[in-house]
Amino acid sequence: MEITINKCVLELKSGDITEQKTDAIVNAANCQLVLGGGVAGAIRMKGGDSIQKECSKKGPIDTGQAVITSAGKLKAKHVIHAAGPKMGEGDEDNKLKNATLSALAVANENNLKSIAFPAISTGIFGYPMDKCAKIMLNAVIEYLHGKTNLKKVVFCLYDNDAYRIFANELESRK
Repeated sequence: MEITINKCVLELKSGDITEQKTDAIVNAANCQLVLGGGVAGAIRMKGGDSIQKECSKKGPIDTGQAVITSAGKLKAKHVIHAAGPKMGEGDEDNKLKNATLSALAVANENNLKSIAFPAISTGIFGYPMDKCAKIMLNAVIEYLHGKTNLKKVVFCLYDNDAYRIFANELESRK
């Protein structure tokens, strides 16, 4: 599923974010930038230890912030590490919005044309998928209405349930 916003394609797809050929993929990071499990673990496993070495020099970061590293052996050129909120820590919705906007800003600052997001914080951090879809899509759509170098934003969702939830949310905006 895709729509165009201000000359930028917003696409939803199912699959493995580590296989995306976008300029950058977004890591659903922790504040310490330790590539442990989930998306981060897959990035480390497929991209190699060089990504963790770069993260160790750039972390820690605050929840809602994002930093960029190279992508090691991944198909993408860069990884943007966006620190999402843990459920129960307070102000999670605003922190998720900020993590999304920070990742987009880092992409723009680095003149990237394409970026792929996972559903940030919905794994071990326990954030509800439906709220994630609403907040992240709102943030991306709002951002794309402004000045940006981005030509393509992808939400690469790991399973069919996540894809369906994001697709329903995007469809409700048409």
